[in-house]
Amino acid sequence: MRARDLGIRIGALEPGPLDAITDVAGIRVGHVTLIEGTDVRTGVTVVVPPELPLFAGCHRLNGNGELTGLEWVRESGFLTTPIGITNTFSVGVARDAIAAESADDDAWALPVVGETYDGFLNDAKGQHVTAGHTRRALAEASAGPVAEGNVGGGTGMICHGFKGGIGTASRKAGDHVVGVLVQANHGRRSRFRVNGIPVGERIGDRIRTPNYDDAGSIIGIVAADAPLLPHQCDRLAQRAGLGVARMGGMGENSSGDLFFAFSSGNRALGSPDAKLDVSMLPNERIDPLFEAVVDATEEAILNALLAAETMTGRAGHTAFALDPDALLETLATRA
Repeated sequence: MRARDLGIRIGALEPGPLDAITDVAGIRVGHVTLIEGTDVRTGVTVVVPPELPLFAGCHRLNGNGELTGLEWVRESGFLTTPIGITNTFSVGVARDAIAAESADDDAWALPVVGETYDGFLNDAKGQHVTAGHTRRALAEASAGPVAEGNVGGGTGMICHGFKGGIGTASRKAGDHVVGVLVQANHGRRSRFRVNGIPVGERIGDRIRTPNYDDAGSIIGIVAADAPLLPHQCDRLAQRAGLGVARMGGMGENSSGDLFFAFSSGNRALGSPDAKLDVSMLPNERIDPLFEAVVDATEEAILNALLAAETMTGRAGHTAFALDPDALLETLATRA
């Protein structure tokens, strides 16, 4: 189930044919999902760009989280590896696996790997994600529709007091496409909104809220095929935070809200020996891309919630799914 399956439209821009980050040509996404026994509810997700290196940028809404390699991205403006997303205690092993898979004898790379914490449902300190799982996610990454909800790094995540996880969406902005993928593990029930309507307040405890007191975190990956320079990628990454805010996220002290953006509009950037000719979308034409990022982020979060299924995990803890009928009922009710 996705937002558009329910007739929910967010914003005026149209999505790409898949309404996914893979609408940006050449991008592939891979998941490995680990559901074992009563305590293991985790995994790893990778986003593989069409070519490397690419211009990239990043933004921190609140920094109680991790997204590795950002100092070099800020310094150089380059993404040099596929991007990984997993749980808090598996960042290191995912990073090492991506480094090993990305580098050859002549290449240098600094991996970008993000995390959100899944310890309510998963035995996070057990570190069940291995290098082999990350390598498999890379090997199985594909274009086309992207699995959402309880998959990959999003397997054990909770969002706005409902079962959360991986979500994605895209928007066409003139001649260009913007795609967003999120690992949604953030937000409180009382603040959850869809198209400005206070869905969380109206649903209340009709869908039971997990017994934990944590606002959680979100990782957002933005891809665009427009010719953008690194400072413009920073600006796109920043707008993902506006999509989070429109849904009711506020970047609490305990939250790690980290956003990364890259552009495939300039290629062949890896030569160290020749002057590089690059192109840039004028800043005066960038507003449609900002709009696309905000809308696609909002829809990606909602898609994560709608795709997720109720899950019971560690210590018998349960996170309940957002019921589509309850969502539509609240959206149809006018205060």
